[in-house]
Parts: sequence; C-alpha cells; structure tokens
Amino acid sequence: MKKGIHPESYRKVVFKDISTDYAFITQSCAPTSDTIEFEGSEYPLIKVEISANSHPFYTGKMKFVDTAGRIDKFNKKFAKFDQFKAKDTEEESGE
Repeated sequence: MKKGIHPESYRKVVFKDISTDYAFITQSCAPTSDTIEFEGSEYPLIKVEISANSHPFYTGKMKFVDTAGRIDKFNKKFAKFDQFKAKDTEEESGE
C-alpha cells in the first residue's frame, strides 16, 4: 500500500450484515463507536442492512416484502387529506 495517501483513521474494521448475521473484515475509515470481537481480536464494527450475503442479486433469492400492507397503511394514514381536497374542490366549483 502506498504511504501517505490514506487518512489516519484507515484501519481494519468488521462489517456485519444485521439481516443475516454475516460478518467480514476489511479496511475502512468510516467512523463508528461500536466494537466486536472477531477471529480473536477486537475491531471497530460497522452494521449494514444489506451485503452480498443478503442481496437478492447475489443470493438468487427474493425477500418477501409486504407491499400490499404498506399501501393499505399509507392509504389509511392519508385518507383524511382526500376529504379536505374534495371539500376544497366543491367550494371552488361553487357547489
């Protein structure tokens, strides 16, 4: 590795995929206050939601996402705004 081109905080860290508990060690200068013991040594820990171990493109498996439930939840949450919009439209049209 070439000297003097990396930040001072460039060190070995553990990235942990929180959805699959898969962890791997690499080098990074990303800030973190968490630590973890990995392969007999203690390293800074960076938690990630998706890695190559859990991403559908790399695993070939799709994760089920409840989009229908999300849409229903959204519609219920914002249904009251449709009432206001309908009332404003009626007032503008003179009814």
